[in-house]
Amino acid sequence: MAETRTVFFSVIDSPVGPLLLAATNEGLRHLQFHRGQLPRPGRDEVWVESHAAIAAYEKQINAYFRGELREFTCKLDLAGTGFQKDCWQALLRIPYGETRTYAEIAQEIGRPRAFRAVGQANHDNPVAIIVPCHRVVGASGMLTGYGGGLSVKEKLLQLEGARFRVPRPATAESKKRAGDYSPQARFEY
Repeated sequence: MAETRTVFFSVIDSPVGPLLLAATNEGLRHLQFHRGQLPRPGRDEVWVESHAAIAAYEKQINAYFRGELREFTCKLDLAGTGFQKDCWQALLRIPYGETRTYAEIAQEIGRPRAFRAVGQANHDNPVAIIVPCHRVVGASGMLTGYGGGLSVKEKLLQLEGARFRVPRPATAESKKRAGDYSPQARFEY
């Protein structure tokens, strides 16, 4: 029988809404936009609510939102596939205030044709903001889907002073020109 692993969690307030933080003794496991439900515990995991256990992570998040912190130093306990972890490590290398495209991330990890898979890895990112998937934009520099919503992604990038393009709302004329086009995929979590 495997040893039971404790995951400590707490929900904190932030300028972009409630955030769920969860950590093991090895580091931060989850930072998600809280929508009232906890993630499904992993096999042999027990989740325990403890604000004290996540206080150090909360301190860094709050400093980020105040504009005082540009680089997180907290330990991470990322759980995912090798490909996902490669993508998330590439995200961690995007400097504060800069953006990259999905194709640039794919190129960086040595999989230049895997830009859609990079998008899916972003979608599955368990540690939003700290593993900065909000810094990934479409090929044209346009904002694309985000788990916290495009308005949150825009706020995070504005906080960092990043350059990006905001999609314009579709007009009746532009819809007519485009036909019934709808995106093939949305990367939200």
